[in-house]
Amino acid sequence: MEHPEEPGTTRAWVIHPELTSDPERRDAGPALEEAVALAAALPGMEVVGSQIVRLQRPHPGQLFGTGKTEEIAATLKAREVELLLIDGPVSPVQQRNLEKALGCKILDRTGLILEIFSDRAATREGVLQVEMAALSYQRTRLVRAWTHLERQRGGLGFVGGPGETQIEADRRAIDEQLTRLRKQLDKVVKTRELHRAARAKVPFPVVALVGYTNAGKSTLFNRMTGAEVMAKDMLFATLDPTMRGIDLPGGRTVILSDTVGFISDLPTQLVAAFRATLEEVLGADLILHVRDISHAETEEQAEDVHAIMADLGVDEDVPQIEVWNKVDQLDPDRRAAFETQAERSNDVVAISALTGEGLDRLYDAIDTALTQDTTDEVIELAFADGRKRAWLHEAGVVQSETQSEDGWRIEVRWNAKQAAQYRKAHA
Repeated sequence: MEHPEEPGTTRAWVIHPELTSDPERRDAGPALEEAVALAAALPGMEVVGSQIVRLQRPHPGQLFGTGKTEEIAATLKAREVELLLIDGPVSPVQQRNLEKALGCKILDRTGLILEIFSDRAATREGVLQVEMAALSYQRTRLVRAWTHLERQRGGLGFVGGPGETQIEADRRAIDEQLTRLRKQLDKVVKTRELHRAARAKVPFPVVALVGYTNAGKSTLFNRMTGAEVMAKDMLFATLDPTMRGIDLPGGRTVILSDTVGFISDLPTQLVAAFRATLEEVLGADLILHVRDISHAETEEQAEDVHAIMADLGVDEDVPQIEVWNKVDQLDPDRRAAFETQAERSNDVVAISALTGEGLDRLYDAIDTALTQDTTDEVIELAFADGRKRAWLHEAGVVQSETQSEDGWRIEVRWNAKQAAQYRKAHA
């Protein structure tokens, strides 16, 4: 049988196990769609089919019962599937038994997300964080997984069957590698802290884009900055923060920061590993929560984003604007309803990052949010204080300026953070 796929592609099948005994489970349909989109985000992957498998409870030995496993095996064989992606946790024992029963390689949700992160990470720090997360995950695959299989196996690959001695050797090798990576990461983080300290002296407010993965953050970032950040329609298209300075129509300069998309059930290894990637959000003056308002589970996605931001320690006092994106994908009636609802709220803006509709209202909302809590002050400067005067103008806080025989009388409008930066810079 011939297949039209490109050379080097892997034929994959996606299964979303729905635990019918879990009262808090999400709707299986959208969950399967997300899992397929995750799989499609991996290069060289051809998803040839997908299905929902309903379970009362996971079988401890091979996740699915014998009958269901045989049924899946027949499907995979008929479709010549090489890789099965299971959208959920799979224990090492279950993985080994299933791979033997189904005759193909298996990747669970955590492994798949790690693969995507590995492919997408662009900065040195991002690459190191992914490597550490992957090693931590692989280390768990060694525990009591293959203890009864053959003892002879070389290399550090994680497909095969080491005995207890080999497991211990692999575990030591992983721990040594993790120690090396942590030392490298410490150096990278110190450099990054220097850059961040330098950036903190720049007296511009930071506006951070956050949101569920594939909500359209990178498209909006590109639209607002004119930058060519990768903005493909795939999950986790962005993994490292991208920062650009932009001038708002009102004249204010802000730093716009694009961040990695959030996702439900993010592997614990990656929540910790990517905390540094999301540091820009922690220091933001304003957060734009970008939502795909056309998505069937937009409310659930918003809840996930709020939960992850709370886990990260984002201050509740940081002002937020909800950006309801993708209104161009709504039917006219729903679109009109959402836009009317957004217009009645001070902290919601309906837009289409793709077409640019609603961006003027978004700029106005950003300006208004950043203007809140500002104070007016008059600063008297001598002619010798040229650097202080230049700082104030560069910060965009000068409202008016008059010159006298002794120097300048400058009226400024700034927030507490800018005032503190000014005084610290010129103490």
